[in-house]
Amino acid sequence: MGKTYERIDGRLRDFIEAQPVFFTATAPLSGDGTVNLSPKGLSGSFAVLDERTVAYLDFAGSNAETVAHLRENGRITLMWCAFCGPPTIVRVHGRGEPVFRDDPRWKELIGRFPDIDPSRHGLRAIIVVTAELIRDTCGYAVPLMTYEGDRPLHGSRFERETDESLDAYFHRKEHVATSIDGLPGLPLPLPPTPV
Repeated sequence: MGKTYERIDGRLRDFIEAQPVFFTATAPLSGDGTVNLSPKGLSGSFAVLDERTVAYLDFAGSNAETVAHLRENGRITLMWCAFCGPPTIVRVHGRGEPVFRDDPRWKELIGRFPDIDPSRHGLRAIIVVTAELIRDTCGYAVPLMTYEGDRPLHGSRFERETDESLDAYFHRKEHVATSIDGLPGLPLPLPPTPV
């Protein structure tokens, strides 16, 4: 098994959209920089925009390594693996870009996530990824696990934040405005939430 695809459509798109979790990997250009690997989830926070472009919502958290790496060099890999059903792993290697609240594309992009209330999770950016290489491989060694549902903790933690209190939270975190390796991370203060 192992196939390269020209586009994200059909069975491949169905597989990606059905997975409750995926992973993102980025790294700085520096050979001794810190590689970052992050799990992503929350139902409705991922969208296929077209046959070669996907996007996901970047929520409040205690660091911004992915944003920092994308701002520096744009390299990103997304990975989905089946924890149930046929054993499959799909990777999208490509170029990513964080789109912030003051970007003219914001309104159209946020409309692609109708099931997410952006005010509930401290939404920082929308990460848009253009695929350069799309591949699947077998997932024979991936364990079988059962998805029970989204954890409610993130939403309940950040839904009480205003733009001002969220900005204060980000300023208190060591690796939000600056990455672990000293790269520019999330530009602070964040632009206000569009109305």
